[in-house]
Amino acid sequence: MVPFFDLTKQYESIQPEIDAATARVLKSGWFILGPEVKAFEKEFAAYIGAAHAIGVGSGTEALHLALLALGVGSGDEVITVPNTAVATVAAIEMTGARAVLCDVRPDSMLIDVEQLARAITPRTKAIIPVHLFGQSADLDPILHLAHAHAPRIFVLEDCAQAHGATYRGKRVGAYGDIAAFSFYPTKNLGAYGDGGAIVTNDAALAERVDLLRQYGWRERYSSDIKGTNSRLDELQAAVLRVKLRHLDAWNAARRERAALYTELLRAIAPPREMAYGQAVYHLYVIQSARRDELAAHLQARGIGTAIQYPHAIHRQPAYANLGYREGDLPVAERLAREILSLPLYPELPLDDVRAVAQAVNEFKP
Repeated sequence: MVPFFDLTKQYESIQPEIDAATARVLKSGWFILGPEVKAFEKEFAAYIGAAHAIGVGSGTEALHLALLALGVGSGDEVITVPNTAVATVAAIEMTGARAVLCDVRPDSMLIDVEQLARAITPRTKAIIPVHLFGQSADLDPILHLAHAHAPRIFVLEDCAQAHGATYRGKRVGAYGDIAAFSFYPTKNLGAYGDGGAIVTNDAALAERVDLLRQYGWRERYSSDIKGTNSRLDELQAAVLRVKLRHLDAWNAARRERAALYTELLRAIAPPREMAYGQAVYHLYVIQSARRDELAAHLQARGIGTAIQYPHAIHRQPAYANLGYREGDLPVAERLAREILSLPLYPELPLDDVRAVAQAVNEFKP
């Protein structure tokens, strides 16, 4: 049996550190926005190479609050991709803005910058490039488009699947006006529950996010602006502080396993890593015109797989309001039919990688 993912192995490898960190919080009696959150925010900002990090309740809320901090609201348009987690578009709609979807490139599965340029209108307030599957979108042309536009368009990096990934030598999250991270347990840097963070180099944006995450309070029970309740808790921050120390080693292990898959796969083309950055392989995603048959073939051999994501955003009933029809975004629609994620996590035995690759190679396309 080769499971698609196994969180228990990671915990076993760092159990003494995790147990000590959680015990420290429990003994302190401080569970919300205390010293662990402050320390993690400082450490995570330094890791990304940004000036500020603000811990929030989830990755979805990180996107939502980042958009609110940018002033996105009713009447605005925000451009993103259709082959992302629904959270990206849900966060846009939560502000009252309209999501505009831009198709992706067939080689990288990331936002197509040529089509992005055509999607910009006078109502465009922000662009959300999604660093999907652990690989960075091509940020330079996106930033050029945004900064050259009048009025200037904001860039919000969706880094939910790209903790530690780099673009031209710098970690993603440090390029845009603001960035959103998720710490969902299966992420490269995952909590033991929900959590997220917003990262920025803009002190004014950081201050606004800090207000938005807790009722708009500058002082307790006095709201300067209308905010919400979205706070990273002390236990999760303590866990994330431990895991952050191991993240680079875990990402290196992911890259090692991805490289072995790429070396061994013959029947199906491996995913392409773009030359402008270094991917951290949150997922190892292959494509097959007979995806469902391939998944069944692997399942029969005890190999777990997953599909991220089986339906493009505009083909889901909840987002019919966006006005797209089948065929409008053909690359994303094809990918939804053909992508398949193979097992990949830092503790996955290399022999299991070899067994999975052999099973894929035995499939007759």
